[in-house]
Amino acid sequence: MAQLAGQPVVILPEGTQRYVGKDAQRLNILAARIIAETVRTTLGPKGMDKMLVDSLGDIVITNDGATILDEMDIQHPAAKMMVEIAKTQDKEAGDGTTTAVVIAGELLKKAEELLDQNIHPSIIIKGYTMAAEKAQKILDNMAKKVTPDDEKTLKNIAMTAITGKTAEEEKEYLAKIAVEAVKQVAEKDGETYRVDIDNIKLEKKEGGSIRDTKLIRGVVVDKEVVHPGMPKRVKNARIALINEALEVKETETDAEIRITSPDQLQAFLEQEERMLREMVEKIKDAGANVLFVQKGIDDLAQHYLAKYGILAVRRVKKSDMEKLAKATGAKIVTNVRDLTSDDLGEAELVEERKVAGENMIFVEGCKNPKAVTILIRGGTEHVIDEVERALEDAIKVTKDVMEDGAILPAGGASEIELAIRLDEYAKEVGGKEALAIEAFAEAIKVIPKTLAENAGLDPIEVLVKVVSEHKEKGPNVGIDVFEGEPADMMERGVIAPLRVPKQAIKSASEAAIMILRIDDVIAASKPEKENEGGRGGSENFGSDFE
Repeated sequence: MAQLAGQPVVILPEGTQRYVGKDAQRLNILAARIIAETVRTTLGPKGMDKMLVDSLGDIVITNDGATILDEMDIQHPAAKMMVEIAKTQDKEAGDGTTTAVVIAGELLKKAEELLDQNIHPSIIIKGYTMAAEKAQKILDNMAKKVTPDDEKTLKNIAMTAITGKTAEEEKEYLAKIAVEAVKQVAEKDGETYRVDIDNIKLEKKEGGSIRDTKLIRGVVVDKEVVHPGMPKRVKNARIALINEALEVKETETDAEIRITSPDQLQAFLEQEERMLREMVEKIKDAGANVLFVQKGIDDLAQHYLAKYGILAVRRVKKSDMEKLAKATGAKIVTNVRDLTSDDLGEAELVEERKVAGENMIFVEGCKNPKAVTILIRGGTEHVIDEVERALEDAIKVTKDVMEDGAILPAGGASEIELAIRLDEYAKEVGGKEALAIEAFAEAIKVIPKTLAENAGLDPIEVLVKVVSEHKEKGPNVGIDVFEGEPADMMERGVIAPLRVPKQAIKSASEAAIMILRIDDVIAASKPEKENEGGRGGSENFGSDFE
């Protein structure tokens, strides 16, 4: 609202909240930092878990940064940007979600200190951009090459990703499963490897312990055999995959069949039966003894399939059909009449087994399956969910290394090296930008500091000790949080893929820069109907910002 010749001029509707200049920056920085503080305690092997309860009372217990932020109902727009960082990190690198968010929060904290010294946001942004670009180069130079055949290193990388989660007690066992699964589905592309992690199916069933988690070299389908007369176990299976219904087709258009005598009705029913029998005979003649159908199977067709000793499963998900094709080498056929023996896949064993009181179909012993299943077991639903998240992280980091062939020491070693090298770079640059680059270097130290803090150590004391030893003994020295001493992270097997810290710094710096650019926040009031429910309105949106 403005005054013009004594007359108020209304520009924005009533209830609109507006924050300008330093107020806008401070509120945005505060909101983003609150999010970073929320996940900060979960970082590292000694990090704590969060329990999140939604409006329906469903509980999630986790210390996975992306999951925590995804489950939280966040209102503030700047805080939502922090959630985006975690999501991007999860998609691109698979691990380091908490790291990315914590670094972004610390970059904003250091920027606020510079703003207090009357340094213009544009100068901070320029310094941060230069520091982020330099950081990428430093990390590339630090990286060590590794080959996909180096199973020990791959296992250490997977174990580093699992450490700190509920599944940690079985981290060696789970890491072995994750590495085997990734290596099995990896496809060579010239000199490099390509890994599509959608070909690794994670199937969860309560019961047993984490130790009972298994890698199946094939596919587990959460369905059961359709007819009691069918075999429940087929050795040397010849598998047909059909994505049409084994039923008599209805006409595309509305049609009417007029039957005027019992003979015609009998002939009609016999013809229907003949068509179904011909379909099943076609499957039998192709040599199939196991059948997976994406749609339905008529009762009569089930009877004939059982008569010929064919194990059949219906209404199989499209994604499972694709995995079955990759695992067994079968081709998905759209029309039964086109099925030939060349379209069939092979497996040593197809069997229906009871797992946690439910029947499941196991397709095992495929020759060189390009799709595998990890059957996750655990005492409770929450344990299984957390094991699934741990395995997802382990699979993704193994994939990163298979594809990029580059690793870095973890345990804060890379961050300390970055901070030291960026401080040197700031001296080269000089000017006001150097202050921002130094602030960037200081912000990155938040990772080793937090690792120490979460382990109950004195962060300042540990950091001073580690930095001096790091300068003396080289870039692999980080924090051993179990002993509270500096240690060579490569020797300890605490390793991360190059992609994880690179992406974390990229996402964190971009988000921090974007938040620093904002100097005006105009927030509309919430719609009326929300006001009636006691929520919304200008007061509520204001509280979102405060």
